[in-house]
Amino acid sequence: MADAGGTAAGGEGAGGTAAGGEGIGPEVAEAWAGREASGGGDRPATGSNSAWFARAARTIPGGVDSPVRSFASVGGTPFTVAHGEGPWIFDVEGNRYLDLVQSYGAVLLGHGHPVVVEAVCRAATLGSSFGMPTPGEVLLAEAICTRVPGCEQVRFVSSGTEAAMSALRLARGVTGRSRVVTFAGCYHGHSDGLLAAGGSGVATLGLPGSAGVPAAAVADTLVVPYNVVPELDETVACVIVEPVAANMNLVPPQEGFLEGLRRACDESGALLVFDEVITGFRVGPATASVLTGVVPDLWCFGKVIGGGLPVGAFGGRRELMAALAPSGPVYQAGTLSGNPIATAAGLAVLGEVSVADYEALASRVARFAAALSGAVRAGGLAAAAPVAGTLAGLYVGPPPGAELEVPSDYEGVRGIVSSGSYPPFFHALLRRGVMIAPGPYEVLFCGLSHRDAELDLAVEAAGEAAAEVTKAAGSR
Repeated sequence: MADAGGTAAGGEGAGGTAAGGEGIGPEVAEAWAGREASGGGDRPATGSNSAWFARAARTIPGGVDSPVRSFASVGGTPFTVAHGEGPWIFDVEGNRYLDLVQSYGAVLLGHGHPVVVEAVCRAATLGSSFGMPTPGEVLLAEAICTRVPGCEQVRFVSSGTEAAMSALRLARGVTGRSRVVTFAGCYHGHSDGLLAAGGSGVATLGLPGSAGVPAAAVADTLVVPYNVVPELDETVACVIVEPVAANMNLVPPQEGFLEGLRRACDESGALLVFDEVITGFRVGPATASVLTGVVPDLWCFGKVIGGGLPVGAFGGRRELMAALAPSGPVYQAGTLSGNPIATAAGLAVLGEVSVADYEALASRVARFAAALSGAVRAGGLAAAAPVAGTLAGLYVGPPPGAELEVPSDYEGVRGIVSSGSYPPFFHALLRRGVMIAPGPYEVLFCGLSHRDAELDLAVEAAGEAAAEVTKAAGSR
């Protein structure tokens, strides 16, 4: 599937202007030039990936607005996306890629889904932001609470980071305690107190935490291994955990782990917080808490509930949420919280997908993961592809093509990553038109637009990519 070699009509030197574009300025005109010639309608599609990245680096730190996008851990220059359609994305040079990133899980129905597009356009015509209550936030809150037993109220924010940060403040405010327990390799956003031994981009860049975080900010944060139930005392306000760890690749919870956390929190008086920014409405019709039967005190949501737009939320039992201002003493606020366009997109997604859709997707993902792991091993690399609901992971190790043992914690994941097999495999796969995350600590996101035909193409490409990497390793 060698789709990643073409160039969009108009090329790097295209200099046309948008229809009716007088007065828009040469920079904007350049960005939109060639859209009609390339068949892209109103989508910008011109220039080269290297030129766009160089241009971005002049005004955006590192050329990206989120570090994992930079290709820093895999090498090379990231491509710049012009548009997406269903399971596909297209870069500014016109190359097509099968997208297994899907905005790191925020897109469930596929790029540019007509139901979401219609909902967003309809909401935008009514106004983009008011700083006042709107019907959409009420409807989305009702949709979440209806689907998640035990979650009686939610407060909307604009990101998963805000959701986790606010949930911890609420837990501390309710319990009157300061200490927070987190797990190595889990990622709960980039607030100061939660970056220690974090997963996702922190792990991808090999950082122990972050500069600029004073020791005092993490003094009350205790980091323990995933899948190990820690001892808690009366100083612990809460335990925050990804019920299915999806920011250190995919590490499922071992039997008894989540139940043990629930029991430990009950015995110590601490609150249990499930960070379901990734898993919420992604692993199934509701949450990982529903799949596992373990009910936390608080949840963090994001990604899917915004339908691809910026959104986050945290929620829980009514008596806990009552501690938030204006009803209670725990302050939290946000100008764009409950944004009507984002809530419209989220409602469109939740209203479009059915239980049967989730079940069918989970079955496809299970078949895909097994075939993918088998193809990589047949190509000569060690591999494992664990599954949790509709989520799949992919671990890649050096030859020979053995089946890897799925790690149970962050240290196990790091051991596989240290082999250095992922970067060359990533690029070999990208050359064949398949996009996986540019870092080994992320998961594979399949959506409803990924049918068996597209997933079969990914399996074929993965086998070829593994064979290429294996051959190169043998020649050194």
